Amino acid sequence: MKYLTTDIPGTGGVMKESPEDFRVEEIPLYLPCGEGEHVYLTFEKRGITTLEAIRRIARGAGVQERDIGYAGMKDARALTVQTISVPRVAPELLMGLDLPSIRSLAAVPHRNKLKLGHLAGNRFRIRVRGVTPEALQRAEAVLNVLSERGVPNFFGEQRYGAQGNSHLIGRALLRQDWHGAVDVLMGDPAAVEDAGWRTAIEAYRNGDLAGSIAAFPRFCATEREVLKRLVARPDDYRQAFRAVHPRLVKLYLSAFQSFLFDRVLALRLDGFDRVMAGDLAWKHANGACFLVEDVVAEEPRAKAFEISPTGPMFGCRMKLPDGEPHRLEESILLEEGITLEQFDLAGGLRMEGERRPLRVPLGEPLAGQDTEGLLLEFSLPKGSYATAVLREVMKRESMDSGA
Repeated sequence: MKYLTTDIPGTGGVMKESPEDFRVEEIPLYLPCGEGEHVYLTFEKRGITTLEAIRRIARGAGVQERDIGYAGMKDARALTVQTISVPRVAPELLMGLDLPSIRSLAAVPHRNKLKLGHLAGNRFRIRVRGVTPEALQRAEAVLNVLSERGVPNFFGEQRYGAQGNSHLIGRALLRQDWHGAVDVLMGDPAAVEDAGWRTAIEAYRNGDLAGSIAAFPRFCATEREVLKRLVARPDDYRQAFRAVHPRLVKLYLSAFQSFLFDRVLALRLDGFDRVMAGDLAWKHANGACFLVEDVVAEEPRAKAFEISPTGPMFGCRMKLPDGEPHRLEESILLEEGITLEQFDLAGGLRMEGERRPLRVPLGEPLAGQDTEGLLLEFSLPKGSYATAVLREVMKRESMDSGA
């Protein structure tokens, strides 16, 4: 995948050597009002997932996990500050919780439960270690470009799972290639480090289903259940795949949507900050979209970062652009052998689709360097990823390839 800042060398380096190297704090959409039956608990967690933090807080507060609301998920390999809503619990109790890897920061009542997406964005503070001596100057140059033109709104590889293949499972599902979906689900032995995991994948590829079931590690429960069905009904790959939880199936389909969006963005990267006739433009003030008919009239708004072109999160009800943007998006679907109608899946898996801006603004960027490495600070709107900034700064792909 190419870079927006190709002419600026990367800093190299590594990140997330410890959770403290990657700090993210939610920027709230609104503040709690001080009264109501829900308490907005802001807490810091270290080295655990958001769902695990919710489990621990629910047990400590004596409430059901399902009754707790949250605005977004946060990385486990990080130090994160986020807010959840807990119903019918005294703020003093929540502030007094003594839970491993969790520290309560504030507890304020509010009238409604916190919902997914109820945040404005996230603020990041990231340490990159092992960088080049010229890292600060290079990082500042990249941040200047991103501040002026915007951050390419890539999902990136973190959306594609531990083996980087979630989108391939989603593609096979849309094509109703059940054999292919099971093959990809089982994985690639070259993509895993665990010896038992590699042995299990190799056994599957050699047709030894029983040996594969025995070798898969405990955390690969889904793979084992799929194989058990395949043993009971050989060659019925569709029935075997039904062992996969619908939530995971939805994740695979979403990963494929993300992959297709990234493909469109990569093709438009050189002009991703300019609108074309036929574009569905994104209004950054409210997230509304409109059809661009007069490019000359809209160019100043794009330059002022009021609007940006969008790309597709393909789905059966997604609004389509016109002209050249439509032709480009259609060509991607043709290459993949997919139609929009194929996203109209049964069983609660229907993917309606939506538009997503090709770029997002970079908020308050700062860069510094000390004996421990490079320190970056910036904010992004919700739904955007810090890796989109880091890949431009670090350019690790080119380093790994020896360039």
